[in-house]
Amino acid sequence: MTEQTDNSPTIDLALLAKLTGGLGDYKTVEKICSEFGQLYAEFLPDVFQSETGFPITVSYTGFQSGLMEDLLRELGPDFAFANGSLRNWSPNFVLGCGNTFVIGLMERMLGAEASMVQQPPNRPLSDIELDLATMVFERIANVLRSGVNAPGGFEAMLERPYNGPDRVAPEEEGRPEFGAAIRMVIEIGKVTSEIALIIPQKALLKTKVVTPKSKGQAGKQKQEWAARIAEQVRRSQVTLEARIRLQSMTLNAVSRLMAGDVIAFEDKSDVRVQVSANGKDMYTCEFGRSGERYTVRVKDNVSSEDELLRHLMK
Repeated sequence: MTEQTDNSPTIDLALLAKLTGGLGDYKTVEKICSEFGQLYAEFLPDVFQSETGFPITVSYTGFQSGLMEDLLRELGPDFAFANGSLRNWSPNFVLGCGNTFVIGLMERMLGAEASMVQQPPNRPLSDIELDLATMVFERIANVLRSGVNAPGGFEAMLERPYNGPDRVAPEEEGRPEFGAAIRMVIEIGKVTSEIALIIPQKALLKTKVVTPKSKGQAGKQKQEWAARIAEQVRRSQVTLEARIRLQSMTLNAVSRLMAGDVIAFEDKSDVRVQVSANGKDMYTCEFGRSGERYTVRVKDNVSSEDELLRHLMK
């Protein structure tokens, strides 16, 4: 028996995408991406000003063309992303926002003056910061929906945001898809970051970008934003830690401790315990026991409720 091999010719992936409307020429893609950049530069600052009271600036910096997953990887680990879809326009696009913008916005919403908020270090967003990122992405998506003017007037659907390193690539369903990453600088006070739209070129090439008129709304939703964040903090699960001071011992004695040795508490009557969350002291308690479980009884508050909320939001 002889082994049969498939010698049928294969077509280049990029050529096939061009033939099927999934990849455009450089000038066409550049023109549409710059129109998106102009849309966001003109409209997104007005949305943020009206809803949060915080002025921001947005400026278009350019675009990149390539496979969707490659474009997302190139944005790097210091972005948060939200997968989205918009009926009658695109079933899959991705919004990206630099982590430092969300961190800086959180500080402003917690009451910090613009002059006090410095450029934060890049780091993954906490769960509470990802909740704030949800509202940021909703505003970005609203501008997108208004600008592409998809038939039917449907709202954009967004999944929960995630940190870049946590992205799970979609399951393979046919050939990879080409897209365009539209990149923009976004500034709030002294904090400079970036936002990006990663759009399949199949949808991008059919898009006619329109710039909606500014509604000039008053900043009525700032309190709503702050209230939603505060409520999320109150509902978040927090890991508590308890510290009990032990009796003093010499370094020599500590170095000789063996399994089974006993160290006494420093307090001889009610044993005081410091309870903390995320490194912030919250309560002074006394050590005790209820049934088969050891417990602590709250005796005094170390921090006020506002101080705790501000700390836990970070």
